[in-house]
Amino acid sequence: MQRIGQVLKSNGKDGGLLLSFPDIDPGDLDLQEPVFIYFDGLPVPFYFETFTRRGTSRALATLTGIHSLQDAEEVVGQSLWADYFEEEEEEDLTGWTVKDATGAVVGTVSDYEDIPGNTCLWVSRPDGTEVLLPFHEDLVLSLDEKSGTLTLSIPEGLL
Repeated sequence: MQRIGQVLKSNGKDGGLLLSFPDIDPGDLDLQEPVFIYFDGLPVPFYFETFTRRGTSRALATLTGIHSLQDAEEVVGQSLWADYFEEEEEEDLTGWTVKDATGAVVGTVSDYEDIPGNTCLWVSRPDGTEVLLPFHEDLVLSLDEKSGTLTLSIPEGLL
């Protein structure tokens, strides 16, 4: 499932929503397919009842089951997900060496945790413990495919 947008705010009294699509063209949406919003960790499907583009990356829409201002306010700030977009093939980093910004070895990637919006890496440390580190493009200092080394700017307190 791929994150495709976000509910920015409610619009009107009848459950209208202002949606943002920063990473996709709203014209690429299949309006017959559901979008998903996570509630209690589970994806709940919603179908578009109306959809009107506003500029290049926004739209006004109504979704099934959201028919009041109160319903709309419950989903404001939530991410929209779809399962029909082709996801980028992810590089398997298992076995790669992780270093911190100083070049010190932190450990070896043993697995990853695909938390929506927050992919994390399980790193086995030299002392045998494991640590879960965020894997976000803003934290990647370098990625060397030849040597299988990933250098991260690790936020203070995670190790």
